[in-house]
Amino acid sequence: MIFIERQIESLLAAGVDGRTFHLRSRTSPGVMFREWRRLWAEIGEFRPDIVHAQYGTATAFLTAVATARPLIVTFRGSDLNPDPDKGRLRCWLSRFMSQIAAWRARRIICVSEQLVGRLWWGRRKVTVIPSGIDCRVFRPQPRDEARSTLGWPLDERIVLFNGSHRPLKRPDLARAAVEYARGACGPVRLVELDGTQPPEQMPCMMNAADCLIMTSDHEGSPNVVKEAIACGLPVVCRDVGDVRQRLANVRPSIVVGDSAEELGRALAEILACPQRSNGPQAAKEFSIDDVAQRIVGLYQVLA
Repeated sequence: MIFIERQIESLLAAGVDGRTFHLRSRTSPGVMFREWRRLWAEIGEFRPDIVHAQYGTATAFLTAVATARPLIVTFRGSDLNPDPDKGRLRCWLSRFMSQIAAWRARRIICVSEQLVGRLWWGRRKVTVIPSGIDCRVFRPQPRDEARSTLGWPLDERIVLFNGSHRPLKRPDLARAAVEYARGACGPVRLVELDGTQPPEQMPCMMNAADCLIMTSDHEGSPNVVKEAIACGLPVVCRDVGDVRQRLANVRPSIVVGDSAEELGRALAEILACPQRSNGPQAAKEFSIDDVAQRIVGLYQVLA
């Protein structure tokens, strides 16, 4: 989760004196028990004023039982939303551990309003703060220049999709929508990302594409949409997480229903006359530095 690493770096740059602890496993009971002991010892040595779990599920649960110090938990999406990729039992157990951590937490950060409704308790402790995007990294660049860097043809219509390796992201729906768009406006190439692409290549791909499509069943505050906004890449997506709020003033971009036909029609509308969006103007709302200042404000209340 490189976006969490970037958020932590922004907090340290904002003056927070902190240490980062990475769990070595969130699925193996034996490893998790050893990690709980290691975390307990780390907290005892460092003696922080606040402990901040950057994700729910086992991460937040182990943190909650490893210390009595003030705890902040950030919930990001699949830690509270249904996630069929995990399987029924693991999904239920993960969400249950998230709810226990929420009960224990002194403050809760949810990355979207939609996630607040998933909590069983503690809603009065919630502050909604989206994950931050580094607008120095994700910024507009000339499309043809980005395509030349990637070796993409200049005359193709290209749609970007992130999450082809996860059923929750609904790659089947994205492919069907692109097929519908082909019938409406002609040849379209779908570029599918499966998580193996180098992170440093993502801004170039955002600037080289003509549109981003997101078809997920559930989301928190999807970073891929905010990255596209910051690069000026138009977005077509289902109404999940906070995308309607993020795209409210971004043109051209379209939030539509759940069918391949609706998504495909929206794609064809944007691809018929490709242009960059006004998204970079809206990206200031979730710049990583501004988000860091809001989180530091919560730390100051608890410290």
